Amino acid sequence: MLLQGIGITKSYGTTPILTDIHIQVEEKEKIGLVGVNGAGKSTLLRILAGIDSADSGDIIVPKQTKIGYLAQHSGLNSELSMWDELMTVYAPLTEMEERMRQLEQRMSAHDEARDPLAMEALLQQYDELSHQFRMQGGYEMEANVRGILNGMGFGDMPFDTPVSALSGGQKTRLALAKILLQAPELLMLDEPTNYLDIATLTWLEAYLKQYKGAILIVSHDRFFLDAVVGSIYEIERTKAKRYTGNYSKFIETKAKDLEIEQKHYEKQQQEIQKMEDFVRRNLARASTTKRAQSRRKALEKLERLERPAGELKRASFSFRAARASGNDVLTVEQLSVGYPEQEPLFRHASFHLERGETVALIGPNGIGKSSLLKTLMGQIPAREGSIRWGAKTDVAYYDQEHTSLNPNNTVLEEVWSAFPHKDELSIRTVLGNFLFSGEDVEKPVGSLSGGERARVALSKLMLLEANVLILDEPTNHLDLYSKEILESALLDFEGTLLFISHDRYFLNKMSERVIELGVDGIQHFLGNYDDYVEKKAELAELAEHTAGSSQSGKQTMSAQADKGASSYEAEKQAKREERNRQRKLEQCEKQIAELEEQLTEMELRMAEPEVFQDYVKLQELEQQISAVKSKLQELYEEWEALAE
Repeated sequence: MLLQGIGITKSYGTTPILTDIHIQVEEKEKIGLVGVNGAGKSTLLRILAGIDSADSGDIIVPKQTKIGYLAQHSGLNSELSMWDELMTVYAPLTEMEERMRQLEQRMSAHDEARDPLAMEALLQQYDELSHQFRMQGGYEMEANVRGILNGMGFGDMPFDTPVSALSGGQKTRLALAKILLQAPELLMLDEPTNYLDIATLTWLEAYLKQYKGAILIVSHDRFFLDAVVGSIYEIERTKAKRYTGNYSKFIETKAKDLEIEQKHYEKQQQEIQKMEDFVRRNLARASTTKRAQSRRKALEKLERLERPAGELKRASFSFRAARASGNDVLTVEQLSVGYPEQEPLFRHASFHLERGETVALIGPNGIGKSSLLKTLMGQIPAREGSIRWGAKTDVAYYDQEHTSLNPNNTVLEEVWSAFPHKDELSIRTVLGNFLFSGEDVEKPVGSLSGGERARVALSKLMLLEANVLILDEPTNHLDLYSKEILESALLDFEGTLLFISHDRYFLNKMSERVIELGVDGIQHFLGNYDDYVEKKAELAELAEHTAGSSQSGKQTMSAQADKGASSYEAEKQAKREERNRQRKLEQCEKQIAELEEQLTEMELRMAEPEVFQDYVKLQELEQQISAVKSKLQELYEEWEALAE
């Protein structure tokens, strides 16, 4: 055992955050810590790391256990270069290496003929020191630092860049790189995937999967959790519960557990009702009073199950367009974007959006993805090229930094000031759907967490009723459950969607086309993120295969390009039709489920005395049942056609 928390309890004022938390981490375990924003995940990590104190409870850590903790927004502050900062991890080894150099100088200057014994002593000392240096990994330390810097996305930067010159996100990445180099027995990481592009995420994922120590990690990246962890602790309603398996398995197990708990509770309630009825009917009768008293005693001794709490309240929203746009939504040709007196971030970017498309924009950090979106919105002037919006396009933009939010406004003022024509009740209703209720709407925007600010920005986006959504990292700061709600809302959106994301799960679920931004323009890939990865691998394999025979390779690539050009439009149309079919199928299944539930309720009502004893009510109910059955039959036929 590396760490154990027993009965950890923490409150802020009168508000409980953690209640009687029990958590244990064994050697080499990889554990995910999940829960909604504000559930207390970061608080628990800080308590386990010894940074904050609990109100009560114990934390047991063996003396020899080395713990590495990385907070969510912690960046390195140093006057050293990136290379020198990471090399401080190996300070004992660099000191040992310096002693070895000193011994080498002494040996080269020593006259062995005059004092052979002293020379032998120096040689023995050097041999012991070099053996120790080798065994502790001294000869690998520079390779380790170089590998970590490359893996964490610093490969294109000079390694002598001062840490003080880095951005906030880069400092956080460097802090993560340093803690990985330290290789503690237990790594505790709070949202380590923030500020990482997809390439770096993939590298970190592979690194942590092979990590020899244990990991306790807070993350809202489902793809990452599925790949890395083998157990999940969920914090919900201030309590923690452990589940075996990755995130997808946890979701499945939790749903089954809730269903079983609900059935057990309902079954016990039925038994209690029967026993109470028996006691009430038979207590006064002389012949049955003893049995009634026995049942009453049994009821008093019965350990009653609590009603299952069920799912937490989730945000609920949808995106609807006030009108449809024209078929041609956006045409970008030979676009170059950059800031004055600097080289352009990229050149020759060209792409086209049609009504109803869902397109993902990806590329490495720093290539200019966000700048491209800001250029489309007119916030940054284009250096070269053209941007043409189609007819009847109503465009709404989601900025990942939420710069449009006024920190001095309350939540209510922020949304209402953007839509002054709406009444207060309508605004409060919308905010309630985004989990702002009661006094929450009076909070200043500047005091909100990242997840809360994201929900305010999304509420304004929804009220715009635009037919084109331009989204820059919309899942940032959202907890896992809010991400799922956002996905559902965007899947039902019938307008056009262009978005940036490094969330691979979100990319897979949402995108029907991927455009990859590079320094010299854009590459186009049909399908979702998995399709993109597969196609990139094919292209890399093809390039490698044709490297030795360039002429043959040119012919092959030319033939493929011709074939791709001729089938591109047909394939794109097929993808769009498939997306529409899937949407209709999901809507059909939802309607069937709702009507089947209505039918069950109606049939149960027919057995109620006040209904079956009243001919008029019974006849009305039978007519309603007949109508529902008829509608269900139509939906069954529609579902079969769509499924085929």
